[in-house]
Amino acid sequence: MAAFATTTELSMPAYPSPVFRIAIIGGGPAGLMAAEVLGAAGVQVDLYDAMPSVGRKFLLAGKGGMNITHSEPREAFTARYGSRAAQVSHWLDGFDGPAVRAWIAGLGIDTFVGSSGRVFPTDMKAAPLLRAWLHRLRESGVRLHMRHRWLPGEGKLDPAALRFATPEGEVLAQADCVILALGGGSWKRLGSDGAWVAPLRAQGVEVAELAPSNCGFDVDWSAHFRERYAGAPLLTVAVAIDDAAGAHFKRGQFVVTAGGVEGSLIYALSAPIRERIARDGSATIWLDLAPDWTAEKVAAEVARPRGARSLASHLQSRLGIKGVQAGLLRECLSKDDYQDPALLAAAIKRLPVKLLRARPIDEAISSAGGITFAALDAHQMLVAAPGVFAAGEMIDWEAPTGGYLLTACFASGRAAAQGVLAWLAQRAL
Repeated sequence: MAAFATTTELSMPAYPSPVFRIAIIGGGPAGLMAAEVLGAAGVQVDLYDAMPSVGRKFLLAGKGGMNITHSEPREAFTARYGSRAAQVSHWLDGFDGPAVRAWIAGLGIDTFVGSSGRVFPTDMKAAPLLRAWLHRLRESGVRLHMRHRWLPGEGKLDPAALRFATPEGEVLAQADCVILALGGGSWKRLGSDGAWVAPLRAQGVEVAELAPSNCGFDVDWSAHFRERYAGAPLLTVAVAIDDAAGAHFKRGQFVVTAGGVEGSLIYALSAPIRERIARDGSATIWLDLAPDWTAEKVAAEVARPRGARSLASHLQSRLGIKGVQAGLLRECLSKDDYQDPALLAAAIKRLPVKLLRARPIDEAISSAGGITFAALDAHQMLVAAPGVFAAGEMIDWEAPTGGYLLTACFASGRAAAQGVLAWLAQRAL
């Protein structure tokens, strides 16, 4: 495939198997992408995964429609990675959203851009893409070893002395280089359990604490509100939160749960919300329940005479405020404030909701934290462990949903593989 061939057109020789052996530990998107680049370069690649089959998280991510990347312009796309935008941008220089689409096309899968700008396979499914990808990997000589759980051990991280737990007992393996692509800590049942954190720290690798990302948050709702509105969606709403970087303001949808809030709009703001909670013990988000109305228009409508109508009926007829929106006003305002037209109008445009804590990491879509960039060299090799590289969610970055997570995982896997080839080229001199 011409569009993807550039990933292996490197300014270094290709090495015929089995001169160099590369072990990739982890069968997610980052590990599989690294395997593709290395297999195409002619080295022997062995991919080990603790699960019975590779790509399980990839398949689960595609259950609701395989959102593979996003069509956003590069500058806006890169900004989605927040404080790690500069580092992730380096990965994207080699494999960005358009490159992802070209790569998928080379696997025989057509894509389309949805109304939100997200990119999907035309059949919206992950399984056909994964099957085509695995076929390509096997054709390039990549060997897959399932039900192999890495045992880091207590000694130095040594590619030549790898240990794996298997159903048949412990297995030893040797490699010239290792790429770690074990994921973060948010999908324990699919193998991403963060069990690698302690062993790497013991070897002197700096690892930022794993934390939930793209997650829900707890709110101390009253029993009445919880029982009446748990599960109710807010379909047209905007959320703002202030942090050290300035005001964040996004429009979208989220859901009220029995214990708090969750959904795409909340997930998109999970990083600044989480940071505010860590700093202050809680975070206040500000809801705009009427984002299509100006504050002046809302104030005028609330102040209109309502005659014999109840205030709830008045808000519904004049502003469309009803159901969970009306419930939130009563939940978050005092009785006196609710009856004050000026304060009520202000609250409709800026209603404070106090978030207490993030939901547990195993409920999150992804995780933040991981191996710090300071612990990696320019080729993603661990400074404390020569010959050991890292890719994907093991590294300390995060992104909102919308194709940004997958794209950066692909790109980081590709970059790690190129780092391996560069390191091998130096050794061969």
